[in-house]
Amino acid sequence: MRIAVLGVGLIGGSIGLAGRRRLGAEVVGFDPERGNVERALEAGALDRGAASIFEAVDGADAVFCAAPVAALPRLVGGAIAASGPEAVVTDVGSTKLGLVEAIAGLAGSQRFIGGHPLAGAETAGVEGSREDLFDGARWYLTPTGRSEGVLFDRLQKLIGGLGARPQAIDAALHDREMATVSHLPHVLANALVSVAAGSLPLASERPAEVGRSFRDSTRVAGANPAIWADIFSSNSEAVASEIDAAVEQLQGAAELIRDGDVERLTQWQSSVREQRRALLESELTAGPLVELRIAVENRPGTVAEIALALGRAGVNIEDMSLFPAADRRTGAISLWVGGAEDAQRAATVVAGLGHTVAPVPAGES
Repeated sequence: MRIAVLGVGLIGGSIGLAGRRRLGAEVVGFDPERGNVERALEAGALDRGAASIFEAVDGADAVFCAAPVAALPRLVGGAIAASGPEAVVTDVGSTKLGLVEAIAGLAGSQRFIGGHPLAGAETAGVEGSREDLFDGARWYLTPTGRSEGVLFDRLQKLIGGLGARPQAIDAALHDREMATVSHLPHVLANALVSVAAGSLPLASERPAEVGRSFRDSTRVAGANPAIWADIFSSNSEAVASEIDAAVEQLQGAAELIRDGDVERLTQWQSSVREQRRALLESELTAGPLVELRIAVENRPGTVAEIALALGRAGVNIEDMSLFPAADRRTGAISLWVGGAEDAQRAATVVAGLGHTVAPVPAGES
């Protein structure tokens, strides 16, 4: 397998390291900053560097575009135009809907599947790259109705091989969820720092002690200004909506605290603690893998339709295999999901789409 990485920073370098060491892939990298390519070569993240996008993607089976959100439409478009007809093109940006819409009208857009790994590190740049950066991390994929099923299957397996847990999700839903669990926390951290800076003594006076709660709550405050300006701008409506919701919650909390009702305050704390526990435990593995075999017609968008429907239902596809029939008009898809409960939910969802689905007894696949 040959992987092209366009943009060799922390994420691109980590893709290269994991791809080479875990998948035995040949990894070719391009970056407009030649120094990044040289450092990636020194770190063992690349087999070779390329002088252009065209050179980097030549013969690639998969192309990863790792650049700031604002630069992705042009980079992805260039990658699609330069790569071969069998190459899958993806990205690692934090917002998806704007990019998916920007690429939709391009020739070859059926080869693009948006991606977003929920992984990072305190150290930016290719120097911080790690082979294990994606281990156990959720990696969202945003196929559309035009996405080629064979390429989705290839990309999902590749990402699993990097150590991540791929999951299909609608691009708009992805951006709303990220606004809640990723982008809003950055906004609140920034706001908390600003409140503290305005409330605490001036530098000429004795500064207040900064407690652990403040440090933990503001760890992401002021994170890479250029990157986060791009993220906020590209997901502005969803982020602004979540800010409004947070303001409403804060106003309610202020009223509750002013009232001073200890019983209600205790109930509030207990309720939030349980909500947090439920949120953090929601992705625990459901159980042993169960295989489902689905009979399908060979038409564009079928794989994406099934993957997105299962994603909306909260079912994660742990693995997938495609089995086209000899006549190329029909075929079968095998999906592996975790646990009997998820398998039953998946079967119900798939049947609701009009497909015949049945569990495969253990040992018969």
